[in-house]
Amino acid sequence: MFRLLNIGFSNVVLLSRVVCVVQADSASGKRLRQEAKNTGRLVDATQGRKTRSIIITDSNHLILSSLRTESIQKRIDSGDNQTPVEEESEE
Repeated sequence: MFRLLNIGFSNVVLLSRVVCVVQADSASGKRLRQEAKNTGRLVDATQGRKTRSIIITDSNHLILSSLRTESIQKRIDSGDNQTPVEEESEE
């Protein structure tokens, strides 16, 4: 069973693919964001709101979220806003 993490505005990320979450206003966050934008690996899930956190996946994609890093961490730790998704069986 897969777990989906709600990152705001009905956008979800497969929890098992998340490597880390960083603050968007940090120097490293800004550098990572620009590099991902230049190489086509940036996904904006903020719906036009201020970017507060950057989610880095194991495929080296960056997902921008308007949720604070603390909020995302609490959702991961507590299991809140995670939706189980059953795998489709091959027949």
